[in-house]
Amino acid sequence: MRKTTLGVIIGNRGFFPDHLCISGRAEILRVLEEEGINAVALGPEDTLFGSVVTLEDALKCAALFKAHAAEIDGILISLPNFGEEQGIANAVRLADLRVPVLVQATPDDMSKLTGADRRDSFCGKMSTCNNLRQYGIRYTLTTLHTCTPTSDSFRQDLRQFAATCRVVRGLHHARIGVLGARPAAFLTVRFSEKLLEKSGISIETMDLSEAFGRVQKLQDEDARVQNKLAEIKAYVPTCGIPSVALLKMAKFGLVMEDWIAEQHLAATAVQCWTAIEEYFGIVPCAVMSMLSNTLQPSACETDVTGAIGMLAMALASGSASAILDWNNNFADDPNKGIVFHCSNLPKAFFRDAKMDYQDIIAGSVGKENTCGTVVGKILANRPFTYCRVSTDDERGVIRAYLGEGQLTDDTVETFGGYGVIEIANFQKLLHYICENGFEHHVAISLSECAPAVNEAFSKYLGWEVYHHQG
Repeated sequence: MRKTTLGVIIGNRGFFPDHLCISGRAEILRVLEEEGINAVALGPEDTLFGSVVTLEDALKCAALFKAHAAEIDGILISLPNFGEEQGIANAVRLADLRVPVLVQATPDDMSKLTGADRRDSFCGKMSTCNNLRQYGIRYTLTTLHTCTPTSDSFRQDLRQFAATCRVVRGLHHARIGVLGARPAAFLTVRFSEKLLEKSGISIETMDLSEAFGRVQKLQDEDARVQNKLAEIKAYVPTCGIPSVALLKMAKFGLVMEDWIAEQHLAATAVQCWTAIEEYFGIVPCAVMSMLSNTLQPSACETDVTGAIGMLAMALASGSASAILDWNNNFADDPNKGIVFHCSNLPKAFFRDAKMDYQDIIAGSVGKENTCGTVVGKILANRPFTYCRVSTDDERGVIRAYLGEGQLTDDTVETFGGYGVIEIANFQKLLHYICENGFEHHVAISLSECAPAVNEAFSKYLGWEVYHHQG
């Protein structure tokens, strides 16, 4: 995951003490460096103390940001004193980067409220936000109205904001690959390409016949095929899986990787059920699991919006994500449930995983044609984030729900990839899903990133979001 880069604007107002601006700039840049975040900022050689006060300062700041537009993921406005709100707003407007904006204000020391040390950032933040609002610039607030840059509170806000920036940039102009047609029975994975395109997300398709054709051109002894075969065998235990099936997986994996590279795809969704099994003789789960494990999300059953949810959480957390079913109740506990898939879950989701066959459809297409699932119990006793993106064609909007819960260590005897989850007021969430006609698939990440994803979706992408908080 590449480092986040923020354009930094240091606010200042002339009649406040100079040393506040000087020390404030140095402090915020030091914290960014400590947090592993790159900064693009004016220096003292550019403007007074490297701050933005006048229109001339704003023009210089905007020019600097434009020169680094390809790098900048978001903008941080730091107010070591009241700040000149118009200059700050002009700098953001003139740069026209259209990235997330975070506003931070440093608190006053109660023992230093004299003219020599007074900040008034508490008040200045309101004026800055007022001007940003007038300019139509969306912005994010810190948890506390004022917070020192070195505080734990601000550092947490900064990490969350960086995650939001990664989601917004990652989804902006994202290309999602769809391999194969929607399975006939899965009306639940219908989606609107046009609504996604309007939000900057493009869809690139490839027919299964083309993928199979590319596979047929690969020779068994090809070095790339043999290397991919070795990679698959090293990924999870493959005891009992026929060598012919493993070879097919290796070739299919190369075709997927080449297609992803050719089309610059950020995520993929694959038909699977049941054409690949019937006409090629494997399940693609292991190949998809390996992609998701390297933060290239791959969703089954051509679930494009599911893949987008996976991608958003992978961008926010820097960790693998997966598609699961909200699948079963857990006894009579209203706040627990079983999540499950066949499965193509990434290896990072398991303590122990192995390759197996697809138990559900083996009876109809033959066990020998369903090898390649990655199965086991999902890691327990840890938090997780869930997310579902959907297109509402009738209303012309993209909508989503998300939240956080806990994976438990409860025992379940079943097959595939599975785990037991606990969510506060789970029944309320289930009612919301059903009342609003959401799909039964849900994207899950073994991380806590719901607030960052929510901010990206609702504030900066303009999607309708329900953030379930129990």
